[in-house]
Amino acid sequence: MNLNQLKIFYMAAKHGNLRVAAEHLCVSQPAVTRGIQRLQNHYEIKFFKRLGRKLELTYSGIGLFKIAEKIFELEGQAEAYIQDFQHHKRGHMRIDASETFGAHYLPFIVNRFTRLYPKLLISVKTLPHRGVVQRTMERINDLGFISSHIENHKLISHSVLEEDLVIIVPPDHELSKNERLKPSDLEGYSMVMYEKGSVHQQVIDGLIRKHNISLSRYVEFSSNEAVKRAVEAGAGIALISRKVVSEEIETGKLKAVPLCDADTKQNFYMIYRNDKILSNPIRAMMDIVTTFPHSEIAA
Repeated sequence: MNLNQLKIFYMAAKHGNLRVAAEHLCVSQPAVTRGIQRLQNHYEIKFFKRLGRKLELTYSGIGLFKIAEKIFELEGQAEAYIQDFQHHKRGHMRIDASETFGAHYLPFIVNRFTRLYPKLLISVKTLPHRGVVQRTMERINDLGFISSHIENHKLISHSVLEEDLVIIVPPDHELSKNERLKPSDLEGYSMVMYEKGSVHQQVIDGLIRKHNISLSRYVEFSSNEAVKRAVEAGAGIALISRKVVSEEIETGKLKAVPLCDADTKQNFYMIYRNDKILSNPIRAMMDIVTTFPHSEIAA
């Protein structure tokens, strides 16, 4: 069987669209059409009911797609296997992390790791949650760190850290006088939120439903720094990691008030492909992450 034609068939079936398949294969759309036609003519079997904007697999096409999926999954594993040896031979580890973990926890962990492997280059990218998951799925990184649990049969996930979330307000805000806040104390206030889908927003939405709270408005930002600056400017109050706001608390720019609700915590997770080749440096990094004294990084 011509594997190039099989790959054209696989990408077309996977995306259900000739144009998208062509883009992924870096060829023209007519080349994709010709490849499928040659495959069907060679075996005298129709794998698609029709060729157009939307592709629909026939019964035989469904069976071939399942086989092709396994073949190209193995191809991906082989490529990742070779790349792992290339990277680790050159002494290079690739890590992706969500903003809070990447900026406020990972530097301490990497610092300890480099004492064991001083010549190994570590590349760290800070990305949104979805970006970390996607790049881990595509084998672009060696390890990923995310801020919420994910269910994916191709990924292994380990909880590595739990932190407290607190309400932050300007120092002269009326809520700053409280030692602790009840969820009902948030009633009527403007809430500055990290972007949609974040753990912080999920927690606030959960408190709203659980305690029947009404907020006057939401203001969304795409980074922790923007959230902090917005609260300082008086745009509202915010739920955020205590670690993230520690400097502003020390300098008196902001006041952190805990919420007396068990749900106001955040967990971080280490993720990697379940077929990942775990080299000695990767195993060492994983050991450091899971055994690192949290007192050293949570202060």
